Amino acid sequence: MEATPSAGGRRGDGAASPASIPGVAGIRTVEWRDGTVVMIDQRRLPLEEVYIHCRTWEEVADAIRTMAVRGAPALGVAAAMGMALAARAALRSGAGAPARFRAELQAASKGLFETRPTAYNLPWALREMERIWTRDDLAPSEVAEEMERLAVKIYEDDLVSCRAIGDNGAALIQEERPVILTHCNAGALATAGYGTALGVIRSVHARDPRLHVLVDETRPLLQGARLTAWELMREGISMELITDNMAGYFLNKGVVTHVVVGADRITANGDVANKIGTYSLSVLARENGVPFYVAAPFSTVDRCLPDGSAVPIEERAASEVTGFDAVRWAPPGVQVRNPAFDVTPARNVTAIITERGVAFPPYEESLERLDTLEER
Repeated sequence: MEATPSAGGRRGDGAASPASIPGVAGIRTVEWRDGTVVMIDQRRLPLEEVYIHCRTWEEVADAIRTMAVRGAPALGVAAAMGMALAARAALRSGAGAPARFRAELQAASKGLFETRPTAYNLPWALREMERIWTRDDLAPSEVAEEMERLAVKIYEDDLVSCRAIGDNGAALIQEERPVILTHCNAGALATAGYGTALGVIRSVHARDPRLHVLVDETRPLLQGARLTAWELMREGISMELITDNMAGYFLNKGVVTHVVVGADRITANGDVANKIGTYSLSVLARENGVPFYVAAPFSTVDRCLPDGSAVPIEERAASEVTGFDAVRWAPPGVQVRNPAFDVTPARNVTAIITERGVAFPPYEESLERLDTLEER
């Protein structure tokens, strides 16, 4: 895996493939380019804009595990492209026999699945790819071609879906000069290149440039401060950065008109797993009578899980809490808990915004109705 710096906000690499459709403000989160998965290294933002070139599925898995790429929809895209790389590698290794070819793809799928347990788009994308590599009517070379086409389609579909999410969400926000509070990063950097929660914000801003956004820092990895602030400033959208524990102050003062967040997994009853701190924000919004909207593609909905109690919650390294990057502020040897996600109960969610439409309580019924739209 190699990294390429980008000069002057432009990529430092070659010509784009058909799958390198820009999202917004020239942000390309992850894309397939001539047999290489190219992604912006989000660990180095906002100070450096560097692109990583992954040529094996193992390199994609490492990028996911270390959060060079993150955000549920982007993880789904990256996993699909990682499987396309795995198919190419299996062919190069001489695994022409179907049984051996499938064994190598099974190993790659397992390895990618184990990188991040909470985000549902990742296993969803792996299952979509599995439908191809388990087919008996295709030779290994044909499977590899179909997997590459599907990976590109998942990328392109995400761009289309996020723009639809943005439009569907904007229709819910009719106030003049709205002030939206958001948490973590559910923007172009968390998707193929447009965003879910920030997709809604972008669509509202296109209608009313007077929109203002309050951005939670989002401890401990500061995705709000590092990534969301970077995206909004890059586009000239009015925003202010606040610490997570300031949210209640602004909600109580009546400053905030809406809260809009993304999601990593939504269960059948409408419970929402998202970046740690989302649950607290939902309680504050409910206490102060502020609408709390969740924006996510329907591929984030896991209707096999009845409620949020069954969602696997990733626990990450203590070093993310005891400091940041090279700076340490906690005493050596301190004991740490670091769950990366929490679950917001459906009762705190005003609406769930998807590309298929908006779901309202009761979510068991509304999510089921949206699910049937795809089946028709």
